[in-house]
Parts: sequence; C-alpha cells; structure tokens
Amino acid sequence: MKTKLTNLLAICAALALGSLSASVPAEAATAAKQPPRAKAKAKVKARPAKKVEKQAEAQDPDNLLLQSSAVVVQDQSSGDVLFEKNSDAVLPIASITKLMTAMVVLDARLPLNETLNIGQEDVDTLKGTRSRLKVGAHLSREDMLLLALMASENRAASALARHYPGGNTAFIEAMNHKAAAIGLKDTRFEDPTGLTAANVSSARDLTKMVAAASHYPLIRELSTTGERTLLIDGRPIAYHNTNMLVRSPASGWEIAVSKTGYIREAGKCLVMQAWLNNRPVVIVLLDSWGKLTRIGDANRIKRWIENASAVGSRPSAALGRRPAG
Repeated sequence: MKTKLTNLLAICAALALGSLSASVPAEAATAAKQPPRAKAKAKVKARPAKKVEKQAEAQDPDNLLLQSSAVVVQDQSSGDVLFEKNSDAVLPIASITKLMTAMVVLDARLPLNETLNIGQEDVDTLKGTRSRLKVGAHLSREDMLLLALMASENRAASALARHYPGGNTAFIEAMNHKAAAIGLKDTRFEDPTGLTAANVSSARDLTKMVAAASHYPLIRELSTTGERTLLIDGRPIAYHNTNMLVRSPASGWEIAVSKTGYIREAGKCLVMQAWLNNRPVVIVLLDSWGKLTRIGDANRIKRWIENASAVGSRPSAALGRRPAG
C-alpha cells in the first residue's frame, strides 16, 4: 500500500511538473507572437477605407448599396457629410480634372472671345484618345471651355493650358496653387486634361473642388449645357454632355455643376452639385466599375435623400457627422 501510495504521489508530481513546463513555452510563444499581432493591428489602422465602409454600412439602413469605390455626399449649406465611403482614399480622377482647368482659366481673366487654335501639342499621345477637333481648328476660349466641361474634350483642355501666360508648365503650377488655396490636401495635378493617372485626389477633397467650382457662373452654365452645335472652321459639329443626367429632362435632376471622368486607372467617375429637397448637395462618385454604375449610384442617392424628406427625417447617415474638411 505504501509503495502504491508512493508511486501515486510520484505520478502526480510528474503531471504537475509537466503542466508547469508546458505552460512556460506557451507563454513564450504568446510573447513571441505579440509583435506580429501588433503589426497586424497597425496594418488595419493604416487602412481607413475598411473603417469607413463599416461606418457607411452602419449608417445605411436604407441599403444604398453604392457600387462606386469612393463616395461622399455632402450638404453644401451646412457642411454635413450625409454619406461617405472610402472618402480619404487617394485615387486618379481622370477628367474631373477639367473643373480645376476651368477655374484656373477663369481666375486669369483672359479674354473669353480670344481665338485659340488646336496644335499638334494638344494631340493625346498618352492614351491615344480620339477627337473631332482637328489640328489647326480655331475656337474662342469660351467655346474651348464649353467643350472641355460639357463634352470632356481633351484637346480643348490642352489648348486652354497652352494658351495660358507662361504656357503649360505655368498652368499646371497654377492648378496646384489653386488646389492648395482651396484646402485640397490629397490633390495633385500634372496635366490639364486628366489623361494621366498622376492627377489624383480624394472624394473628400473633391467635395471642396466642386463647391469652389459652383461659385463660377460660367462653369455652372457650361458644365450643365445638354448639347451644342458649334461651327468649327466652317463645319457644324454637334457635341453632347457626357453626363446623361444632364442631357435627359426626364431624369428629374436639378444639376448646377457636373463633370464626368474616365481613364482605365480611375474607372468611371462623376461629380455634381445638385439641388435636392431645395438644398445644394455635392455628390462625388469615384472608380465606378460599370458603364452605368455611377448613374445608378447617383439615382440611389437622390431617392434616399428625397425619401428621408418625405417621411420628415434627415438621411440617417447625417446624424452625428462632422463637416468635411
């Protein structure tokens, strides 16, 4: 009995020692894993897009299901952000650039009736896009602005920059100076057309750029012109607005500023200042994947805001949000 008791005590002691020894490497392994875990946490923190998506989902009881990669919807009067998704992601903005191009041209107070020409320098050698503005064509500066804003005509935008005092280099410097002046922190321009993916911004920055553009009566007029036929060197050429919501009276939109954009790197983009429920609302949609996705997203936003007004409430995502900036 004594021998059995001794053996039993020995077994218990061995088990206790085994448990203790097993616990030591487990703690060491935990300590060894802490740096990688902290690193993983840092990675998540460095990706605010995911956080914003969760915020948007939490504030999206009406299931907006917007397909654009980056979105901001802002009440321009109050500054309240009604909805945002990846709003700080810095992305190529394609021809949204042309809103800045127009502001720089107008800030220079150059004669709008001055005749400009399309030169070989204005031909797109980067993307190879086509144009109905032939080399040697002549148009007034105002008509060049019209085609750049309404029809997103790249050669017109290039010609506007080339005829700026100091030429294209001075023009791009003026674009970046203007961006800084209106508080754009994520925005950089390297050309006046948007054909380069180096022209970048964030959806949050673009709300400020659209708001700034809305203070120019000529930008409001030209960017929302549905169609226009111009006599170019004796030949009539019809141009149409690249935003179908502007072209269609049946769309039900009251749009004050409009600009579309597309290059492969940027996806389909759309920015607008529109009046919804008698209030100016800025809508920024970047990197939409489908041909009509940006239009569908815009219409979903419009219905969402109008439905909230119909039931006597504000869009839910507006609650507790801070102004953009």
